[in-house]
Amino acid sequence: MAAVQWHSRARRYESELQSCGLEVAPVEFSDYHPLKSITVTDSKSRRGARKGSTSSSSSSSSSAAPDPLSSMLDGTDPLSMFAAASASESPLTLSQSSSTGDLGRGKRREKEDEVGVDFEPWSSKRGEILARFTTTEKLSINLFMGSDKGKAPSLASSAVSEKVRTRLEELDDLEEGSQRELLNLSQQDYVNRIEELNQSLKEAWASDQKVKALKIVIQCSKLLSDTAVIQFYPSKFVLITDILDTFGRLVYERIWSMCSDPRPLPDPCPDSFTADEVNDTAKETCLNWFFKIASIRELIPRLYVEVALLKCNRFLTKCGIQETVPRLTAMIRGIGDPLVAVYARAYLCRIGMEVAPHLKDSLNKNFFDLLGTFRQIHGDSVQNQLVLQRVEIPVYLTLYSPAIHWILQCVSYRAPEALLTEMMERCKKLGNNALLLNSVMWAFRAEFIATRATDFIGMIKDCDEAGFPKHLLFGSLGRSLACADPPEAERLPILNEAWKVITKVRSPQDYINCAEIWVEFTCRHFTKREVNTVLSDIIKHMTPDRAFEDAYPQLQSVIRKILTYFHDFSVLFSMERFLPFMDMFQKDSVRVEVCRSIMDVFIKHQQEPTRDPVILNALLHVCKTMHDSVNALTLEDEKRSLALLINGFIRMVSFGRDFEQQLSFCVEARATFCNLEPVLVQLIHTVNQLAMETRRVMRGSHSRKTAAFVRACAAYSFITIPSLTSIFSRLNLYLLSGQVALANQCLSQADAFLKAAVSVLPEVPRSISIEGKLRSSEGFLLDFINNFLSALLVVPDHPEAGVLFLVRGLLNMVQDYTWEDNSDAKVQVYISALPLLAAMSQESYLYSIPKVDSNETLYGGDPKFLAEINKLCETLIGQVLDHLKTLGRDESVHRQGSLAFSLFGCLLAHGDLRNNKLNQLAVNLWNLSHKQGYCNTRTSVRTLEFIKHQAQQPDMAHFSDMLQRLTLQSRT
Repeated sequence: MAAVQWHSRARRYESELQSCGLEVAPVEFSDYHPLKSITVTDSKSRRGARKGSTSSSSSSSSSAAPDPLSSMLDGTDPLSMFAAASASESPLTLSQSSSTGDLGRGKRREKEDEVGVDFEPWSSKRGEILARFTTTEKLSINLFMGSDKGKAPSLASSAVSEKVRTRLEELDDLEEGSQRELLNLSQQDYVNRIEELNQSLKEAWASDQKVKALKIVIQCSKLLSDTAVIQFYPSKFVLITDILDTFGRLVYERIWSMCSDPRPLPDPCPDSFTADEVNDTAKETCLNWFFKIASIRELIPRLYVEVALLKCNRFLTKCGIQETVPRLTAMIRGIGDPLVAVYARAYLCRIGMEVAPHLKDSLNKNFFDLLGTFRQIHGDSVQNQLVLQRVEIPVYLTLYSPAIHWILQCVSYRAPEALLTEMMERCKKLGNNALLLNSVMWAFRAEFIATRATDFIGMIKDCDEAGFPKHLLFGSLGRSLACADPPEAERLPILNEAWKVITKVRSPQDYINCAEIWVEFTCRHFTKREVNTVLSDIIKHMTPDRAFEDAYPQLQSVIRKILTYFHDFSVLFSMERFLPFMDMFQKDSVRVEVCRSIMDVFIKHQQEPTRDPVILNALLHVCKTMHDSVNALTLEDEKRSLALLINGFIRMVSFGRDFEQQLSFCVEARATFCNLEPVLVQLIHTVNQLAMETRRVMRGSHSRKTAAFVRACAAYSFITIPSLTSIFSRLNLYLLSGQVALANQCLSQADAFLKAAVSVLPEVPRSISIEGKLRSSEGFLLDFINNFLSALLVVPDHPEAGVLFLVRGLLNMVQDYTWEDNSDAKVQVYISALPLLAAMSQESYLYSIPKVDSNETLYGGDPKFLAEINKLCETLIGQVLDHLKTLGRDESVHRQGSLAFSLFGCLLAHGDLRNNKLNQLAVNLWNLSHKQGYCNTRTSVRTLEFIKHQAQQPDMAHFSDMLQRLTLQSRT
């Protein structure tokens, strides 16, 4: 080690920068450029063309590069090509072209009548009905499953009369066989039993017990005639029709699978084939199913099972469905119970929309038949039943809603506006039946309802409130007006008329359900004055007896709707009743969720920083609510999410040139958000930015006041950083704050930050948790030390601390730190320190800070200072060489070669290789790094090219001699 004599190479940074610059060459516009549009020419020679003939080739060019996705838009995608190929292979002859064209036009007409994605499917309503219509009463299931005795096998050659007799025997056996009754079932038990029946149906079908499957379906259908527990009927309907749907699908797929002879049908979709393409066997089987259904004696099971198989009519005749739907519609007129009848119509409309949505006349007739049954609701039979079951008429009427809504949805789908006019007239003839009026407003397009909003309000006023409360009607009207705008002149009268009814609702739950709907209409069309009035009325109704505790979802919806339309928070918080409204959110989780939604909107829509005291005070309160929800059980993801929102708020606060007010805000925020470390980190960054902005703005004026303020900012950071738990957050912020202090000529503060960083380094653990996983901290520590070393170049030595006191302190820490076993990190730090020391020995530093005298000015090239640098460099090199010897003894040749090459590169870039001993050391390091052939060959070649280039520079002849002694080896 004593033989090593370090001398730093004198650097001329400006000339080196110029020599490394790219050469500038003039470029003509006609020359090639990588961003220039590409012309592609495709030449295809015709067969037999003359060689070299231009007329025998076709060329195509484009001004842009061919886009691989463009073929997706020009009809040449794989699906289009497949369709074209299929068309070319079609067995149709030319004489069939006209009929094919007619068929295509017919299918296009049918496509226009198909149900689109804008039609809300039944599946989306199913769960809502099951959740809404429940009961605590006991339920029962009566099943007459029949016996299997006395069945004679039917022969394929039997006469038709024999087949009919066999069917009747099967159906008689089905109805006269064994009886199974399940009593005192809870709602969940009932649901489980129905699910078991559905599974039994599938199992029976899979085991080829088709008659048993039909028995299950018939007996389940009979349950729909039972209204003993009337509140549960809509849910029962959903469960039973699931079984019917399963049965209908199984039968249809079975018949379709029989159509494979002589060739399979193109697709199980009913629109993809005609009855003429169905073979006789499939038709016979289909007829057999319909004959069995026709033999069912009771109306309700016969009706439901035939509706379930409605799609199978496609196998028989082209007009089968068109002829069957009106007949089924007429059959429903025989059902005496209006509730049972309306759900039967709903099921027919549902299946009808699936298989023949173009049969609008049948759907309309179904609905008009429904209108004729409304008077039955007030008949003695229904009234006696309600008295017996102790069900109020308003509750009873709500049972009709799912069925009527669905029927009207089918009727109104893509219907003209004239149909709504007809419906309104029929409602008036029925005395403005509230149940029907409610369903009409639910079903028809919002635009149609909005244009007639005033007419609907008049009809609502004339309704009898005893059976169906008016606030429910106004709720339905409000839903339409939230989606479409009524005429501008009618908006205020509409709101006034609606709110007259809403504010008189006594039940807090009914009130908020309706008020929440109309809040959107109010926000959409009116100012903060009207919205504030609505909020005041909601507070008045929901505060007594803490009714708001049962209405958090609706109250949250009110907040969301207000935030949707009011993005100016100065307007929002100027509403007198907004913050009192928020005070109703007493449940912690709900209150935090509301605060999150407010902050989301603020961060998304606040374009400019604000200093509005109203906004700041309100949002500080909102953010404090989120912060105070954090506890020991809060997940890290939740903490990060809350911290992001609070940081977004902090970044949007600006007091302009009132820097003291800005710092006061940060002090208050630090006390408020002390439990969220990312927020404290953001505050420290904000204060550092504030210090830099202060120096920039106040440059040359009030220097003492500015310096005092910057010191106050430094004190803020110095006090806050130790409270952080993340060790690397502390290290990086100490370094950043020290750099900011140095840039503002606060040298003592800068020294304090940098010394604090050095003192914290021994606390760095060997592993840290990152996203829940333990990772080695060594790489992060090396990155920080390298950044720290680069900052030390411009930090002047403290007059009382000695030469290079920060560098020595850092290196001492590195020496004493407990590194990982078999780690080269300590030696890597030593090698990284050599460029810093070499830069410190230059007459002029690579970079400096204005108005800060670095060591280049303090020492002015003092020989003693340079001697200290050289001595320290020799010590570091000696440590590296000792480590290399140790690696050689341990046979860690790969690590040894890598470190040797790193030190060689450092000597090459920063050492004065005119010194023979240093030059020889560099050659030895090169040879050592290439001894085992582990060095990267490409890197080695580029290094040799660099040395060769340097050798051509003035005063660099010694590189030529060294180059002759460097050999390139590779591992084979």
